[in-house]
Amino acid sequence: MTVFHFFNCAMLTFGPHAVYYSATPLSEYDTIGTSAKAAAVYLGTALVKLVCLATFLKESENDNFDPYQELLKVLINFIDVAGLYFALTQLTHRNISQNHKFQAVGLGWAFADSVLHRLAPLWVGARGLEFTWEYIFQGFEANANLVLNLSLAALGSLMWLRKNKPRTLIPIIYACAGVLATMPSITSYLRRALGWQPAKVVSFELFSSLMMAFISWQLFSACQRSA
Repeated sequence: MTVFHFFNCAMLTFGPHAVYYSATPLSEYDTIGTSAKAAAVYLGTALVKLVCLATFLKESENDNFDPYQELLKVLINFIDVAGLYFALTQLTHRNISQNHKFQAVGLGWAFADSVLHRLAPLWVGARGLEFTWEYIFQGFEANANLVLNLSLAALGSLMWLRKNKPRTLIPIIYACAGVLATMPSITSYLRRALGWQPAKVVSFELFSSLMMAFISWQLFSACQRSA
């Protein structure tokens, strides 16, 4: 039963990444190399963030929300934006369209994040004798994170790869990218400052990810129509 619970949680956490790759043209264009390169860039970015967090953040003795510490985390989280910029603009890719490039990069980025932050907790905790909803919630969080990373990659492609975009949309694109980059701190505020329960936080993450995906899709479509 414990192995079955672990298998279910692992499929919920990592299965959508494989489904997205297989169900979209990414598999037809063989973009696995692009996704793997993006995952490697994510791991390097995560290492830089870890060094920054260890250097500039003090260890808290309680789990209270500290605005100063969270502000530093927000600034450090923008290292992800720099890493995504590198993955989209500096890596060599196969001759694929901009649509497929940002999807492949976002997918690799999200998969590396799930493996780094969720694989070990699943392996250690989901095989426990006592059933808990915690790891199912982690799976839903991974799904929301996949959508958010794809949305951020789409906005990044608009910011850095598309030159002929409507000027009226540029502030909206940058504002949405800023919201996506600060999403971890927003959920931390809801969880630690407002005391939201895990189910409520996960529901917010899923809803916000769908909303940001819709907005990103509308912006991307508008920029394509203006080309």
